[in-house]
Amino acid sequence: MYEAEYKSKLMTPEAAVRLIPARGNLSMGMAISEPPALLKALEDRVKGGSIEQLRIYYSHSVAAAAVTILKYEYMDVIKPHPFFPTIIERTLFEQGQQDNRRVVFYMPGNFSAMPRTLAQIGIDAFIVMVAPMDKAGFFSCGTNGDYTIPVARTAKKLIVEVNPRMPRVFGDSSLHISQVDAIVENESALFELPMRPPNETDKAISKYIVEMVPDRATLQIGIGGVPNAVCAALTGHRDLGIHTELMMPSMTALIQSGAVTNRFKTVRPHKNVYTLAAGDESFYEFLNDNSSMEAYPVDFVNDPYVIGQNERMISISAFLEVGLDGEVNSEAVRGRQYTAPGGQLDFVRGAQLSRGGKSILAAYSTASSGKISRIVPKIEGPTTDPRADTQYIVTEYGVADLWGKSTTERAEALIAIAHPKFRDDLSLRAKQLGYL
Repeated sequence: MYEAEYKSKLMTPEAAVRLIPARGNLSMGMAISEPPALLKALEDRVKGGSIEQLRIYYSHSVAAAAVTILKYEYMDVIKPHPFFPTIIERTLFEQGQQDNRRVVFYMPGNFSAMPRTLAQIGIDAFIVMVAPMDKAGFFSCGTNGDYTIPVARTAKKLIVEVNPRMPRVFGDSSLHISQVDAIVENESALFELPMRPPNETDKAISKYIVEMVPDRATLQIGIGGVPNAVCAALTGHRDLGIHTELMMPSMTALIQSGAVTNRFKTVRPHKNVYTLAAGDESFYEFLNDNSSMEAYPVDFVNDPYVIGQNERMISISAFLEVGLDGEVNSEAVRGRQYTAPGGQLDFVRGAQLSRGGKSILAAYSTASSGKISRIVPKIEGPTTDPRADTQYIVTEYGVADLWGKSTTERAEALIAIAHPKFRDDLSLRAKQLGYL
């Protein structure tokens, strides 16, 4: 019944991007859902001189944007406003620094607030990759609920790029054809996220974490070697649940092992809940038409009060540096923005609202091949997690439980899990700061 409407809105990428204003606010799907054909057509408009100035609001760009609109030569008219910068924005920033230009405009904020922030800004056009329309007239956004769903529903113009390789999933992750202004068809390979196998340090850290995870726990797990090691080591657990920001292959492997049943979750029992997903081809095949996989907008998944409704909520994320008072930086390196808070604080707080919940932040004790301690007297970067919110800090040397501890007890616990070669200096600095 929607075929006629579909055909009336189907057009070439070149025609579709003409709906984007020459001057205004554009947003695009993040990561896997960046639409390559639409971005290429938009680049052609930029090269043709018909774009005056576009502010681009988005998170976590990948290759599709990097090879089209996020090129340094377009920065006079394209104004990137990333909420989560990657190497693409870091490279643009460095090029701008060399020319004494500001070309990247970072947007600080917790991931859960992004839909509300973009609604307040006002988005003129939203472009996104989707799965083919179903018989009810819905396009599934598959890998991305995040800000994609709420912003697509409120933008003045919605342009979708239909890709048969995008998985169709469940939850609140679809856009109806009545909301769509233009449709473009383009089959392309989905961006694949490389998965690093765990090394011995990852495994050492994961042992401490796995001991803290009870049966029937609901999990949020980040990305990297430590999370991959944790997932591999949890296969002997029973009746685990998933309520996570990021769904990834190591987590689906845990699901397939039988350790995850979601039977005892409070929020969406029997379902694996996420707001974005990234992996490889077999991972996307696992998501497709799998009724246990439910994607929701980030202002639901990452809402601390929603997270906290799950009993035994265990949040496992990473940090870049932690001060001896428990203050955490997970986003800046040497004072420069490297990534972003993402949903870390959302889950730190949500896990602590959960009955039996735990917030765990893990990292190697050192960086730069052992030259720099990640446990420091005072953090240099911005505060991702205030010291009042941090609970468990884990390195390969053990676990520091900071909850209900004085600054003296925190400093002692953190020094004990620092690399041994830095402990004496950390003790000296703790005394100078009045902690010891």
